Amino acid sequence: MARGDRISFRGGIQIDMPLLLAIVAVATMGVVNLYSATSVYVEAGKRAALADIYVSQVYWFVVGGLLAMLIAAIDYRHFERLAYFFYAGGIISLGSVFVLGADIRGSSRWIQIGSFNFQPSEFTKILLILVIAKYLHDDPKTEPRTLFDLAPAAGLIGLPVALVMAQPDLGTSLIYLLTAVSMLAMTKVRTRSVFTLVAVAGSVIPLAWRFVLRDYQKNRITSFLDPEHDKTGIGWHAFQSRTAIGNGGLTGEGFMQGTQNQFGFIPDQFSDFPFAVFAEDWGLLGSTLLLATYCFICIWAVHVASQSKDRFGAAVAIGVGALFFWHTVFNVGMAVGLLPVVGITLPLFSYGGSSVVTMLMGLGLLMSVSMRR
Repeated sequence: MARGDRISFRGGIQIDMPLLLAIVAVATMGVVNLYSATSVYVEAGKRAALADIYVSQVYWFVVGGLLAMLIAAIDYRHFERLAYFFYAGGIISLGSVFVLGADIRGSSRWIQIGSFNFQPSEFTKILLILVIAKYLHDDPKTEPRTLFDLAPAAGLIGLPVALVMAQPDLGTSLIYLLTAVSMLAMTKVRTRSVFTLVAVAGSVIPLAWRFVLRDYQKNRITSFLDPEHDKTGIGWHAFQSRTAIGNGGLTGEGFMQGTQNQFGFIPDQFSDFPFAVFAEDWGLLGSTLLLATYCFICIWAVHVASQSKDRFGAAVAIGVGALFFWHTVFNVGMAVGLLPVVGITLPLFSYGGSSVVTMLMGLGLLMSVSMRR
């Protein structure tokens, strides 16, 4: 029986239909776009459809969808009790990368078991959301917090950020930080503490630039600041992406007709730059529809948080919404040239099993909270 924005089934289960339909819409557009992105001219005049990537992505959607259904069926308050245990497991998995990790493109981010690769830093995004939500739920204070009050949360955030930066993976570290800070925005913080934190962060940036960032990361940032400096070198990715988006115009060049994509000019078109492929195929109108769907999911997460039964559920909803928001902002931002290239995926669009399963797990948590509003 339908009730407003939910459909009720026997046993009291209520499915959040707007959220479900938005997820299905993004996933469908993502699979269609991946098919276009992986059908390119990879050799002179020879067309090669990378069917294995397309089929693998469909399999990951099935696996992630089943996990999301399982998570949604479980009362999210059970995850509250196990949040610190899950977090500890995530930290151990991040540490194990330095022992068991497979080196890919100069980074040790994946653990390989036979022919199966998975990225612990992706799954830890969900575990970080759970532990910060647990921290917020357990904090009874009503007056504005000081920096000392936020020290435990800073420790919970800082440890995985440091481990991921050491891999190195600047993009995922930023996602950890921004997602957690978005959740902490639910608390009141003294104005003086905010200014102190901003001042400290400002003083740390020069030190991070000199001692933490790798040369290729610095080159990506400097290329972003001066995009015309090295368009055939470090700036190649961003330049070709912007060209493809411009080619799309208002209505696009048509499905699998985008010239930049079909002739192989867009690097990593199925992982880092799927938005450029979509914009070239479907133009401004299609891109607007896609971004509107992402925007709806993020806003709906805030709506679910506002109706949650408890603080933990509200924090989880905000965390999942923030995760989607920052991933979309960074990926689209680097595709259009508004942000430096940092290798952040577009949710349910970029190819990758770890990314797809992680995002669907997060949406399963959001659905779990929504079903028990």
